[in-house]
Amino acid sequence: MPTPAVKAQDNHMGRGMSLENDLNDSNAYYCSCDRALIHKKPTPIQVVKVDYPERSAAKITEAYYKTPSTTDYNGIYRGRAIDFEAKETRQKTSFPFKSIHPHQIEHLKKVIQHGGIGFFIIRFTCFEETYLIDAAILIDMYYEGERKSISYMKVKEVGSLIRMGLTPRLCYLDNVDALYFKEEKSYGTKSKRGNG
Repeated sequence: MPTPAVKAQDNHMGRGMSLENDLNDSNAYYCSCDRALIHKKPTPIQVVKVDYPERSAAKITEAYYKTPSTTDYNGIYRGRAIDFEAKETRQKTSFPFKSIHPHQIEHLKKVIQHGGIGFFIIRFTCFEETYLIDAAILIDMYYEGERKSISYMKVKEVGSLIRMGLTPRLCYLDNVDALYFKEEKSYGTKSKRGNG
C-alpha cells in the first residue's frame, strides 16, 4: 500500500496567530509562574439596544466599540506599574503613526511622568518580528515634524527584538529587564524570594 505524501513542515512557527493572542498567552504564563501581573484591558462598548425576551433575561442586540480610553495592557512588574500598547503592521518598510491614537500617546506620557514603565510592542507580520520600543522614544518621533511613520530600519535601531518561544510565546519581559532594570539583577537570577 502506498505511503501518503508527507507535507513539508512550515518553518514559520505560529503563523496566523495574532500579536494579541501571543501577548495574552505570555501574560497568562507570567501570571501562572508569579513573574508579573499584566492584563489586557477590555475594549469599552456602547450598548445601543437591549431586548428583554423574558422578565429575568436581557439580550444585547446592538452595540458598538468605543474608542479605547488608554492602552491595551497594564499591570505590575518588579514593583513598578507597567503600561503598553501593542500594534501589528503588514507593511514591510515602516509602521504608520496613524495606527496610534493621540489619547494613547498622552496616556503613556502620564505613565512615564508618574514613574511607570511605558512602551510599545510593534510586530512586522511580514518578517514575523516583534519589537519593544520605549514609549518616550516613540512619543518624541510621533511629535517630530511632519513624520507620518517610523521606518522598519529605525524600529530595528531604537527597539529591541523580542525573542519568540513556546512558553512564554513572547519573552518580552526579558526586554523590559534589559531596558528598565539594567542596574538590578535580572529576574532569572536567584534572589531572596527564591524565584530562581
